[in-house]
Amino acid sequence: MKLFTCRQIAEIDLLTIKHEPISSIDLMERASMQVADWIINYFGSFRPLWFFAGPGNNGGDALAVARFLATANFECTVFLADFEKELKEDTAINLERLKEQDKVLIKRIGSTADIPQIASTMVVIDGLYGSGLTRPLTGLAAEIIKNINQSQALVISIDIPSGLLGEDNSQNDLSAIIRAHYTLTFQFPKISFLFPENHPFTGHWEVLPIDLSPRAIDQIDSNYTYLTKELIAGKIKKREKFSHKGNYGHALLIAGSYGKMGAAVLASRACLRSGVGLLTTHIPRLGYEILQNSVAEAMTSIDESDVVFTTLPDTSPFSAIGIGPGLDKKPVTRDALLELLYTKPGKMILDADALNILAENKQDVGLLPENAILTPHPREFERLIGSSSNSYERLQLQLQFSAQYKAIVACKGAHTCIVFPDGKVFFNSSGNAGMATGGSGDVLTGIILGLLAQDYSAHDAALIGVYLHGVAGDLAAARWGQQAMIAGDIIEHMGEAFLQLE
Repeated sequence: MKLFTCRQIAEIDLLTIKHEPISSIDLMERASMQVADWIINYFGSFRPLWFFAGPGNNGGDALAVARFLATANFECTVFLADFEKELKEDTAINLERLKEQDKVLIKRIGSTADIPQIASTMVVIDGLYGSGLTRPLTGLAAEIIKNINQSQALVISIDIPSGLLGEDNSQNDLSAIIRAHYTLTFQFPKISFLFPENHPFTGHWEVLPIDLSPRAIDQIDSNYTYLTKELIAGKIKKREKFSHKGNYGHALLIAGSYGKMGAAVLASRACLRSGVGLLTTHIPRLGYEILQNSVAEAMTSIDESDVVFTTLPDTSPFSAIGIGPGLDKKPVTRDALLELLYTKPGKMILDADALNILAENKQDVGLLPENAILTPHPREFERLIGSSSNSYERLQLQLQFSAQYKAIVACKGAHTCIVFPDGKVFFNSSGNAGMATGGSGDVLTGIILGLLAQDYSAHDAALIGVYLHGVAGDLAAARWGQQAMIAGDIIEHMGEAFLQLE
């Protein structure tokens, strides 16, 4: 699914109105009906609903939703905020329609004295400001929002929580943003919804389709994409009947150290489950029996050291190389990593301590081969690429780093963000909080390594690997629950994840 800035979404709205053709008021009706239907389906208890509407189109949506729900016998009250602005044309039309219906009590808020006391048992529908907002809210609007937030009422925001900006909230006043429990957004998630610090404002968000013009969506370019099953399923290669293990690549995984052999085991098992033909795992001598007993399908390459990676094996037989899980950061390991980078591997993924070694020796980053895949978690990202005050700023650093070093950077999180050297950005839609457990990142490294070895492009290996990892995590959570699941459960559900994509 393509993602767009709020300005681009407004352009798509206009193109839909022009090309469908449909009037703007009818497009508003279509969107509002979707919100009303959602509320009826999920909150059909007829609790009183209080609508807070502003003078713009978001307020018009709220007025239309109130009218639809009043028809369905919900008890609705509308508080129309006077921000010393004239009502937008469609909002004014919907206000008249609401008055003609004569089923909804309409009150105006002209000053802070008019702000009602909101009971915690109330359901509040937020339609004060929409996605066209470009600045922090102040004055009466901010006071209404603070009142709503303090009430502890259940809050449903239409399209976007009032006060939240669609992309960059670095300079926003966070106290003047609605804290919604549910956000019902139209056609596309807003980019800011995908950043963790904005979750307290959006709550659980859902995308409601409003049939915006496919022609307009195709016509407008965007660097942002939301990874979905439809996008990934078409990238999975089918196996030929007469193929053999040699057709599916030979991966080299360099992993493990004293006390961290579990990382090598998890990454190895995940790599094999990804479909690789052959896997050799290079480990320190102490790990030989551990790996042979726990991953029978993997071959081993034994380091000269008992405890850490110090010696690079011959890399010529391998179609892809992965390095990092459980590696440790000893100086001899750094020397061996440098030796590997000097060989300029054709396909490579770096994770965990491989990234931490580079973070401590930033002059070595320039040795990365083109299209190397880096999979840092936020702390590793900060050490290697730089610190930021929020996710939008971090994304800008990620884009700069990717372009400078021609590397693919997947910053792991609830919506893992994958950035490519050409400026393309992908946010993942799969996965859950149960995957926030030790070893989950090692599993991702193994999956991507296996895909690289099977001759997937680095671009596709990164996208498929991240999405597949999340789907397997979702399947594991459905079986074990998010609290109880462990990284190995993700591996156990990879087969089912592949079947879902097929």
